Amino acid sequence: MAASENTELEELIRKATGETAGQLPPTPNAVSSADQDDPGGGLDLNTLVLVARKSLIWVLLLLALGFTASWLFLRYTKPIYKAASIIKLDERSEADKLGFGAAKGEENSSNQLAGEVELIKSNLTYKNLRERIALDVNYYVQGTVLESELYGNSPFRVKYKIVDPSLYNQKFLITFLSSGKYQVSVKVHNQTLSGTYNVGQWGAFPGMQLFLEATPGRNIPIGDDPQYHFVILNDGAVSSYLDRNLDVTVINPSANTIQISFTDNNPEKAAHIINSIDTVYLKEKLDRKKQSSALSLEFIDQVIADNDKRWRAAEEAQKEFVRRNKTYDVKGDMASIKENLEKQQEDRQKIQEKLRLLSDISRLMSREQLTRTDDETVADNLPGLAELEDPALTNLLDLLDAQQRSLRLTLKSQTDKTFAVQRNQAIIRDTRELLQRQLQQDLQLFQKQLARLDQKDAVLNSQLMAMPEKVTEQERLQRPLSLYESTYLRLIDRKMDFNIQQAGTTPEFQILSPASPPGEPISPVRLLVYAIGLAGGLVLGLGLIATRYLMHNTVTGIGELERGTRAAVLGVIPTYDKEKLEVSRLVVDKNPKASVSEAIRSIRTNLDFISPSNKKRIISVTSTISGEGKTFVAVNLGGIIALSGQRVIILDLDMRKPKVNLAFDADNVRGISTILIERHSLAECIQHTAIESLDFISAGPTPPNPSELILNPRFDQMLAELHRSYDVILIDTPPVGLVTDGILIMRKADVPIYIVRANYSRKAFLKNLNRLMSNNQFTKMCTVLNDAKAQGAYGYGYGYGYGYGYGYGNNQTGYGMGYYEESIQPPTLSQKIKSFFS
Repeated sequence: MAASENTELEELIRKATGETAGQLPPTPNAVSSADQDDPGGGLDLNTLVLVARKSLIWVLLLLALGFTASWLFLRYTKPIYKAASIIKLDERSEADKLGFGAAKGEENSSNQLAGEVELIKSNLTYKNLRERIALDVNYYVQGTVLESELYGNSPFRVKYKIVDPSLYNQKFLITFLSSGKYQVSVKVHNQTLSGTYNVGQWGAFPGMQLFLEATPGRNIPIGDDPQYHFVILNDGAVSSYLDRNLDVTVINPSANTIQISFTDNNPEKAAHIINSIDTVYLKEKLDRKKQSSALSLEFIDQVIADNDKRWRAAEEAQKEFVRRNKTYDVKGDMASIKENLEKQQEDRQKIQEKLRLLSDISRLMSREQLTRTDDETVADNLPGLAELEDPALTNLLDLLDAQQRSLRLTLKSQTDKTFAVQRNQAIIRDTRELLQRQLQQDLQLFQKQLARLDQKDAVLNSQLMAMPEKVTEQERLQRPLSLYESTYLRLIDRKMDFNIQQAGTTPEFQILSPASPPGEPISPVRLLVYAIGLAGGLVLGLGLIATRYLMHNTVTGIGELERGTRAAVLGVIPTYDKEKLEVSRLVVDKNPKASVSEAIRSIRTNLDFISPSNKKRIISVTSTISGEGKTFVAVNLGGIIALSGQRVIILDLDMRKPKVNLAFDADNVRGISTILIERHSLAECIQHTAIESLDFISAGPTPPNPSELILNPRFDQMLAELHRSYDVILIDTPPVGLVTDGILIMRKADVPIYIVRANYSRKAFLKNLNRLMSNNQFTKMCTVLNDAKAQGAYGYGYGYGYGYGYGYGNNQTGYGMGYYEESIQPPTLSQKIKSFFS
């Protein structure tokens, strides 16, 4: 794409300068001064700052991308930890005695240390190490992303007796079906072997005997989540694993110091292996160093005995506290008391609710009759009656209901003076008395229950108040236990270290730096990975800025225009965004106070300095290619000059693509082309506009030979006739980058104006302008920056866009050469890419 664009540009320049494809390029001595002064080869800081500012969001996105890539790398990469110990050896080499040292009689310390290194990395050390720690069975659990090795904290342990060697180095998947049953499966020779066995019993798995037991103190997970598996390694795999990750180097031959390091994904395992290697390697040495300092060991034993005595006293105090308070966990008892108090409160609320029900029943009984219908009962008026849990009270209430219902029936047929009514009333009174006595008994019962609850609450509260003191006392008693225990462990470690370091009178061995589980991995280093990610994002961002800067080939501002050409800059025309124009229009008369109108007035004023307004002038307006707004500038500049009182006529000499008539909504059936072929007179072709002193002549039908018509003497006669009637002749010429007609017309103009459109015109066009000025001696060439605030590389500030092309064949006018207009389309993918990099 770039090669075709360069070829097109060279063709445009050849057309503009009159060169032909067969001409030889100019020699270096013939290069014009304009080309020599061209600043395009230097660094344009303003453009660089502009591109950097536009690319800032992309730089930030690339930095975020680099940070995200670093995070993903750390998330999906297993960390590698390195544990190391440093040991100091005596000059005598124990490797010599086992056949791994230097030759007999050789005194070179380096050779002796090399023999020690070989001893540490020998199969003899590996064999003793396998006997000391279990490296043959590795346990793993599958995490969210990566699997982790459960070294020392697996919930189960495995014993085995393998008959089929192919089962070594295979992944055995474990699924616990229950706390006492598990299922194991392994894929061997493209087939899956599986079996279900009991925990704690030997099982006959195909090719091996398997025994799985739970780790004491750990619960066996039931189900598929998490997923566990283990791998059984043979001796060769274990030795290969140790040899691959173990590194032994001589640090200082003069000091006889050796560093033993081991790398693994599990830091505890790496430290444990290093410490075990130290132990295994020096087993023979330690066996020969059993003679020790008796006084020192006696002192350590005395301190240990004293510590043990105090420890036992602290334990007795702890036991006495337990016997006295009858509890091991005071805090747990405190929680239990609080729970009992809460339960007491719930019981109290229930009893109070029962008392409320009794009060409601008593209140109802105090009435002569309950207010209800014949079908209603006391239970209907008291929904919570069942909560009393008193069948006797319920039966009495039901009996009273029945008696009152019978009384009401009797009263319907008899008076209250009759014996039957009086008898029923007496029965009801007796029932009420029984009911009142029952209510009184229930009331007394519930009050007694409340009293008992109050007593219990008082006891519990008193116990709770005493708990903080007991908690303090228990913690005070436990502190010495922890202190003596840790002191005992430290003394035991000191005693072991003393036995190692001070063992006997034979050459000594010292562990200068024992191995400990590393806290940070050696790979990947988080800060380094993030630094690389951010640096990569920054480099990509700077590369993007550099790429966009190198591909930034359009003029964006007045500064680039001034630096790129020697022509005088008349002014800058801002984007006209008040309305969307499909074609160039005269807008200065409708919007005299708009920024566009003020900018064109400034250009008119600057023109007066170049060519005085009291003289008649010919002004030509051209550009490199179509779409840079020359017609818009010509029409509105003519309007501004006409509004100042001068008579202005605009000539549309872009006969291949006439547009001046479109600016004034006029027809184009006659014009320049018909005048030059003498089909119409000058007066017949002059058209008037809304501005009284502004006229124009359209291009007329497109002729087959526009250049030859301009060279016709009739053209000069036409200009002379117009000079007699008009003060300013403003000529809209064809683009000089496409055809040579514009150059011919510019030679006749007093002031040639070259239009450059911001964010549209290429910087190479400025070189074309400089070449035109040099080759044609255009000393009064002026430039105007149009659409100075247009946004986007392919956005048209005036709301129109078109292409400029030529084709051979018949058109509507009957001439052999025509033009075509491109419809307004959204940018293509290639245009978007070019816009992005510009």
